[in-house]
Amino acid sequence: MKNICVVGTGYVGLTTGVCFADLGHSVTCIEIDLHKLELLRSGKSPIFEPGLEELQERNMRAGRLRFTDDYAVGIPDAEFIFITVGTPMGEDGSADLTYVKAAARSIGKHLRSGSIIIDKSTVPVGTGDMVENIIAEHAGPDVKFDVVSNPEFLREGSALSDFFKPDRIVLGAKNREAAQRVAALHETLGAPIIITDLRTAEMIKYASNAFLATRISFINEIAQICERLGADVREVARGMGADKRIGPHFLEAGIGYGGSCFPKDVLALYHMAASSGCHPQLLQAVMDINSDARKRFVKKVETVLGDLTGRLIGVLGLSFKPNTDDMREAPSVDIINALLKRGARVKAYDPVAMPRAEELLPTVTFTATAYDVAKDADALLLVTEWNEFKQLDWHRIKRYMRQPVVIDGRNLYDPREMRSLGFTYWGVGRGEAPVALWEEATKISD
Repeated sequence: MKNICVVGTGYVGLTTGVCFADLGHSVTCIEIDLHKLELLRSGKSPIFEPGLEELQERNMRAGRLRFTDDYAVGIPDAEFIFITVGTPMGEDGSADLTYVKAAARSIGKHLRSGSIIIDKSTVPVGTGDMVENIIAEHAGPDVKFDVVSNPEFLREGSALSDFFKPDRIVLGAKNREAAQRVAALHETLGAPIIITDLRTAEMIKYASNAFLATRISFINEIAQICERLGADVREVARGMGADKRIGPHFLEAGIGYGGSCFPKDVLALYHMAASSGCHPQLLQAVMDINSDARKRFVKKVETVLGDLTGRLIGVLGLSFKPNTDDMREAPSVDIINALLKRGARVKAYDPVAMPRAEELLPTVTFTATAYDVAKDADALLLVTEWNEFKQLDWHRIKRYMRQPVVIDGRNLYDPREMRSLGFTYWGVGRGEAPVALWEEATKISD
């Protein structure tokens, strides 16, 4: 059993602390937000992540997991100290390291010799050196410590599985012995361990996320071409994915990526590259295509319905992906705001994200069920592909709607089946566009 301290209890920090406690270690999590701290101490998780709260409660009862706002409680006895504070996007697109710097200062003031400080937050290349300098400045002159970069690769909605069954563990350090000590901490997970230098480890995280975002933007550009040429992007992606050099993952066309990682990390990498004199044109294209995917989705609504003034639009799904309540950079926010700007009225439903969405979208009407969203709607938009949306009673929904229009931003439904049920249906890159209803109405009136 090791004594571990985790500084910050956001998505990464809480998952890290809870999971290490479940592996049998003694874990103290530091959280300076007193409201959040009170919630954590009561055994409740401030974030929605399947299975996390149950694991948190179990390890608190076992005495392996505790929460405090006092660095003097968590730091002195810790052999391993994880920094997992937020690195939000700055105004210029760079990562804001305010919280990382504050954590490093506080750690330095309470540090004992022999501890290893582990940067787990996603931080710009060179942050490990900065953290080392700040801690050294505030620690006693005889305090010896090491800094190790250990970027996280946790997917929201699958965090526990990703922690306990990781694809790889990446460690970067100046002192290889320190990296090996951190590697030993992860040995029971049975994953390949990559040990490199600090800056390379930091870069691996950004390069990984940027590449995955690039795959999403690539297939979304292909989807746009498919719509113009009458091809089906899902079959195109299936054919591509069968090639072992390409693989099937992250080739689902839709309305683009969102969340706390891809948008922030691609922009931060772009900023790092541009600031160092590089010309990151591919990264710029990835971001442009992602933004355009949301705009095209709104344009589809206009194409089918015409003028949106006074139209009632129902939205299914608000979080940036299923199995999370995270609304950061969620496509739904941009899409709904664009609809509201065009004079539409919007009501929406999401299984878990509505409390967070209410803060961002105060003029939207939130409903109790997916069927309530359909009532009197001129169109129904599928934005987040939650499992409960896969088996809806479409006969019931059709009876509720003013017009049976479904615009599917995640290709969740089969176009032929939806059309056979009498819906005007439009997916992403599934072939030709449906007839515009407003044009048909004009022809009839003429």
